[in-house]
Amino acid sequence: MKPKVKAIGLVSGGLDSTLALRLMLNQQVEVFGLHFITPFCVCKMECGEKVWKEYNIKVKTEFLGEEYIHKVVKSPKYGYGKNLNPCIDCRIFMFSKAKNYMEKMGASFVFTGEVVNERPMSQRRDILKLIEKETGLVGKILRPLSAKLLPPTIVEKEGLIHRELLLSLSGRNRKPQIKLAKQWGIKNYPSPAGGCRLTDPQFARKMKDALKYEEISLKEINLLRYGRHFRLKSGTKVVVGRNEGENYVLKGMKEKEDVLLEPLNCPGPTVLVKNKKSIKDVEMGAKLCARYSDKHKGVKIKYNGGVLIINSYDEKEFEECRI
Repeated sequence: MKPKVKAIGLVSGGLDSTLALRLMLNQQVEVFGLHFITPFCVCKMECGEKVWKEYNIKVKTEFLGEEYIHKVVKSPKYGYGKNLNPCIDCRIFMFSKAKNYMEKMGASFVFTGEVVNERPMSQRRDILKLIEKETGLVGKILRPLSAKLLPPTIVEKEGLIHRELLLSLSGRNRKPQIKLAKQWGIKNYPSPAGGCRLTDPQFARKMKDALKYEEISLKEINLLRYGRHFRLKSGTKVVVGRNEGENYVLKGMKEKEDVLLEPLNCPGPTVLVKNKKSIKDVEMGAKLCARYSDKHKGVKIKYNGGVLIINSYDEKEFEECRI
């Protein structure tokens, strides 16, 4: 009995990657799953775990942290997409990691759920070819959903994978995938919403500002997910909580050099002043706290054992420094 063909599957738990996984299992491929998480992921881990458990595959989850931020997000070789999404560099980085895992596990190839032309920046034919070249995986990346539209991979040429059992999907129309999912009894898969915060215009603005001021530690990037953000003329950042949950988070993110402000005589936001340069930064934070409180004027703001009373502020000043 000849040994099974081994492959590394980039599995997210989404419909495309699940279908690709199923196509490989249908050909008796021994799959070792690889799941990446970045500081910008919005995907739910439980979606993937459900799929992996159902198909009984082992999955290695790898968090891409500061190395990813510095090598991919900060200055991508192939630039950004519509917002601050470095999709091409991101794929190259992930496939490079997958290559290392492939070699470690003695696998023959890597497969993904990518569909030709489904994503305008990273899934064009020329870009798919570029990614293979940059990662040293020429002929070793199989895209089962679009394989018949692409040159045969090494494993197809060697007869380890039967090309006639692969698909020829293209474009953003997901009806073929949905039809196939129904046929195979695949249910409760997540909707194809954007899985990366860097594609979101509002988050991208905050991230661009953070890059400018070198605020790119994991904690600083995590802070971008919460509150309204303001950059003062001094360079100090002020974050205003938008609800009770965010107020709680901001309190937990305060560091020794930061100032935390809260209204005393009315409901309102928690305000975090990061790395203040002078008392003027604290006063501006207090004005923002008053602006978004229920009382607006005559608001008593507590901070680090002191109290400021805000009776007036200039809305234009806020707009000028809002990120």
